[in-house]
Amino acid sequence: MDSFLNKFFPEVLAKEKADKSTNQYCKFDSQLLTSFTSSLYLAALIASFFASSVTRAFGRKWSMLGGGLTFLVGSALNGAAVNVLMLILGRILLGIGVGFANQSVPLYLSEMAPARLRGMLNIGFQLMITVGIFAANLINYGTSKIKGGWGWRVSLALAAVPACIISLGALFLPDTPNSLIERGHSEEAKQMLRRIRGTDDINEEYNDLVAASQESKVVKHPWSNIMKRKYRPQLTMTILIPFFQQVTGINVIMFYAPVLFKTIGFGSEASLMSAVISGLVNVFATFVSIFTVDKLGRRKLFLQGGIQMIICQIIVGTLIAIKFGTSGEATLSKAYAAFVVLFICVYVAGFAWSWGPLGWLVPSEIFPLEIRSAGQSINVSVNMLFTFVIAQAFLSMLCHMKFGLFYFFAGWVVVMTIFIALFLPETKNVPIEEMILVWKAHWFWGKFIADDDVRVEMGGAEFKPAV
Repeated sequence: MDSFLNKFFPEVLAKEKADKSTNQYCKFDSQLLTSFTSSLYLAALIASFFASSVTRAFGRKWSMLGGGLTFLVGSALNGAAVNVLMLILGRILLGIGVGFANQSVPLYLSEMAPARLRGMLNIGFQLMITVGIFAANLINYGTSKIKGGWGWRVSLALAAVPACIISLGALFLPDTPNSLIERGHSEEAKQMLRRIRGTDDINEEYNDLVAASQESKVVKHPWSNIMKRKYRPQLTMTILIPFFQQVTGINVIMFYAPVLFKTIGFGSEASLMSAVISGLVNVFATFVSIFTVDKLGRRKLFLQGGIQMIICQIIVGTLIAIKFGTSGEATLSKAYAAFVVLFICVYVAGFAWSWGPLGWLVPSEIFPLEIRSAGQSINVSVNMLFTFVIAQAFLSMLCHMKFGLFYFFAGWVVVMTIFIALFLPETKNVPIEEMILVWKAHWFWGKFIADDDVRVEMGGAEFKPAV
């Protein structure tokens, strides 16, 4: 919004207004402006490490509550900001909230869900993210029309709404059976397991959880334990999957959609409206993943979504190259602009039913209990690190790489699609406590896991399957 830029980033507004013939690729290139956006993700990265200890020691719900309250304070600071320092400080507090929530929520969902519904329920996390993105785009579109130039305050302060929801919700949420057992509340864990499974026949699952907890207590230092050879498959996935998720290029679309659409020739209001459209596609496409992930499996969605994104990025890059070339100067007809938006939306849909939700689901379900919190912290921190890097570098990359930026991200999607095809086994319908069997059976990862490492507790007795 012009009023926001005028108050906090006047040089960006001046640059945009001063020379209408300026290179479209470079008009928003400001490190201060990108610092405002990306400071959240740097804070989330650091917070996720502290969140790991809180989540393990006090349970998942208290980690959610802490994240929600911090987010609430951050939204208040942003809404009341009078200078860039207040803006960035508020953004950092939002980041701490995001770090705690991203650490605890996927774990909570994976632990509470029965194995056959784990994918669907965990993707509820990603669905709410897409709803949030869509709501943010709508709010920005609506508040940009407020006369007097204070609409941006409403936009930033409304982050208090999800903060209140997660804070109040966490107070009423029960803790997971896994967490209760881990903290020595055995009877409460049994009662909770009966309640969430809707049956008294929970002994086998309870014994699995107890066995996993006992094994986890042997591990005094999960951060060093996670480096062991037998956890190499999970460690590799929890580093590479969030890394790949960020280099799909989705953040180019979602963080800077209004800027991107404005840059490729849309007017100010039209660019916000286009961001709303892509946000709506994001929401509806996530439902595809919810209804198919436990039927088709993780691998098929990853592979199909990857191919769809590659095709769309090449087309969008080519469409922009044809019109803007390397000079960055052009005007788009309505039909041509609509064509660009169409392929961006098809790209967003591919991400929304593959790498978007599965990038959170798969890392949250593959770790044994003894290193689960540490594993999820690595997942969140890698995700936030590269979200920060991409957010900080994007506008400068757009300025220097021009339309080639879309080809750059398409190249990464090719690499990660091949990686999934070769190295990710199918994890649908596999109980978390038995996930070791999947890795042992894999053509590549099996060599990292010794036969003695494959122990699954069933019905209170140790079972060593022939793998």
